[in-house]
Amino acid sequence: MLVAANVLNNRVAPRLAPLTSAVAGAALVAMARKSGLTWDELGFHRTSRGAKVGGALACAVAGVYGAGVTIPYTRPLFRDERALSLSRAEALEAVLLQVPVGTVLLEEVAFRGVLHGHLARRHGDRTAIALSSALFGLWHVLPAIDMAKSNPALAHLVFGQEEATGEPGSGEVRSGGTGAGTLRLSEADSGEAGVGEVRSGESGPAPVSVSVSVSAPVPMSAPMSAPAPVSAPVPSVNGVVRTVAGTVVSTGLAGALFGELRRRHGLLGPSMLHLATNSLGYVFARLTFRGGRRHVGEPGAATSV
Repeated sequence: MLVAANVLNNRVAPRLAPLTSAVAGAALVAMARKSGLTWDELGFHRTSRGAKVGGALACAVAGVYGAGVTIPYTRPLFRDERALSLSRAEALEAVLLQVPVGTVLLEEVAFRGVLHGHLARRHGDRTAIALSSALFGLWHVLPAIDMAKSNPALAHLVFGQEEATGEPGSGEVRSGGTGAGTLRLSEADSGEAGVGEVRSGESGPAPVSVSVSVSAPVPMSAPMSAPAPVSAPVPSVNGVVRTVAGTVVSTGLAGALFGELRRRHGLLGPSMLHLATNSLGYVFARLTFRGGRRHVGEPGAATSV
């Protein structure tokens, strides 16, 4: 059931994720109750205590995100095209419906509720937290693939390269992960071209060769060809694998934290932390980048004195 819900929510019908998750979550709880698990074993207890702890942790997440978007080094990590490409209505839907019901509800009920309850009854809390956290990490394989394509800063961090390609006659710049670079410049006038080319080696100092071929003088007023648009980094297979592996490990560790919170404070505590982590990510991404303005300290930002 969980595999089917994961595929439906991430590939087949993402907009219907709240409905899919609500139905799947209710079915899981019904089966757990039928098997003999109590409400306490499912984590539906200590609601007052869980609300206090979860609220405090949610405020802490907001503080960390607020600090992150003010630091030039970490600000690009919040630029997520999944959030920025949404209209205002779609963003509100994501924050108020898709994330709470489509994501958090099912994941908390399934992994910290039903699965944890079954495992804890048979093997104890430690084993329950370890196994449910590992499965929680694997649950994020499909979202990790999407994240690698939608977060440019993460793509650069993982893939180690940025590419910008242009058509012949335009400026072309490529940078590799080891600092290698190639620069080509060309100008055209009445079908005759002057070409200058500079190449630098990938490692260590290397001789620089410059070759110039001019068939006719180019007037200073000759129009230059417009630079080609810069394309987004294209993830390689290795890059995607590394992104998925890193996401599985990090979400597995997060699952362990959520599991411990569930053991101590019931389901409400980790649910509120989970909700704040995901929903506030949308909020801060849009508040920081939606206007399309660059901030001082970002690549390409203008600095006024």
